[in-house]
Amino acid sequence: MKLYNTLTRKQEILSINNNIINMYICGVTPYASSHIGHAMSSVVFDVLRRYLEFKGFNVNHIQNFTDIDDKMIQVASELGISTVELADNNIKSFLTEMDLLNNLRAKFYPRATEEIDKIIEIISNLISKDLAYHNKDGVYFRVDKVENYGKLSRRTLKDMISGSRVEVDENKENSMDFALWKSKKSGEPFWNSPWGDGRPGWHIECSAMSIKYLGNTIDIHGGGQDLIFPHHENEIVQSEAFTQEIPFSKFWLHNGLLRMGSDKMSKSVGNIVLIKDVLNKFSSNAVRMFILSSHYRSPLDYSEDNIMGKENSIKKLYKVLEHTGGVHSNEINDLLESRKQQFINAMDDDLNTPRAIATIFDLSKDLNQLINKNIDITEGQILLNRLTNVLGIELTNKNKESDKDLYLEPLMSILTDIRFELRNKKEFELADKIRSGLYDLGINLEDNPKGTRWNFIEKGQS
Repeated sequence: MKLYNTLTRKQEILSINNNIINMYICGVTPYASSHIGHAMSSVVFDVLRRYLEFKGFNVNHIQNFTDIDDKMIQVASELGISTVELADNNIKSFLTEMDLLNNLRAKFYPRATEEIDKIIEIISNLISKDLAYHNKDGVYFRVDKVENYGKLSRRTLKDMISGSRVEVDENKENSMDFALWKSKKSGEPFWNSPWGDGRPGWHIECSAMSIKYLGNTIDIHGGGQDLIFPHHENEIVQSEAFTQEIPFSKFWLHNGLLRMGSDKMSKSVGNIVLIKDVLNKFSSNAVRMFILSSHYRSPLDYSEDNIMGKENSIKKLYKVLEHTGGVHSNEINDLLESRKQQFINAMDDDLNTPRAIATIFDLSKDLNQLINKNIDITEGQILLNRLTNVLGIELTNKNKESDKDLYLEPLMSILTDIRFELRNKKEFELADKIRSGLYDLGINLEDNPKGTRWNFIEKGQS
């Protein structure tokens, strides 16, 4: 399998000495509900993991939560809650949405605030090597003390400084020096450290979590293209300085960004579409197929018309799987082997999911032709399910995708209207009884000023 390595700017063979692949994916900052752009990144790396496991690898998949930063502090203050409560609420929602998208759970989800000891260990080591210094604002990394700073983003330190919009800070030795530790400010959460009370910088958090859980050198580090600089650039330099081992990661994979028009979808811009809202309109299968119909390194324009088109495409696959009967014929064997190999060739080529999806629909067309010849397609249906499962598209439980139909949709509309009226009349006990009963049946309700939304959850999920 070949993957495009951002570090070398070329496709390289993924060479693994044993059967284990250590993969670290940068997760979300849980200060608000996650949007479909987050889903895009999560689906891409979920498919990478699924395909690697399809090929027989054991993937140690770690994905972090950046549960302390300026935005976390600001939003928690605005809501009048702690950053811990804010993180807990949004992490729970995020994981629920990932389940609904049919993403596999990571092996572990470390939180930055739970790894302070490792962060302090790394910072202390960097100071002892004269690669970091302490001032009144915190601890900073000396970028001009290391070679090849900028090797991931292909930028020289001189270019960074000349193009920097960072305000001049007289307390920093170099304007590009970045924070490892930030001194405490009034009203902010803080932890004790040898340099005074404070909190970790953004970049050091991921280095600490990656090194602690996956070791000094990992196989794959992934995230969005917007993380290449400064986040991943700074991760590399501080991690390799700490461990004295190169490379910190053998492969750097970056997915393209989801756009609304010509702009990146972003909470800060305010042009976001929430995952939960998309999943209230469309099946997870259609959302995944929409995301995977574009190559993972390419930008993707959000289009509900496009997603609806994927719903119709999914129905064609269901129709093939519903067929029974026919007589056995060896004619099917070579055809299935050929389509399977085409799928593998596509995925081996830098995770080319558009080609892989095209192969799946070619297989579907082949099976329809065999149906017309009254040939048994059972083996073909098994392969079709197996290949779609690699993409996280679940076709074996059609009811999960089609329950929102003629009967359930109007029934839920009646129930949510009744709850809305009960809440307006302050009959909260009865309203909560309806919510609790539906939750036990695998349906989650979410109240808002305009009414109530509903979506499916995995039964028994917390």
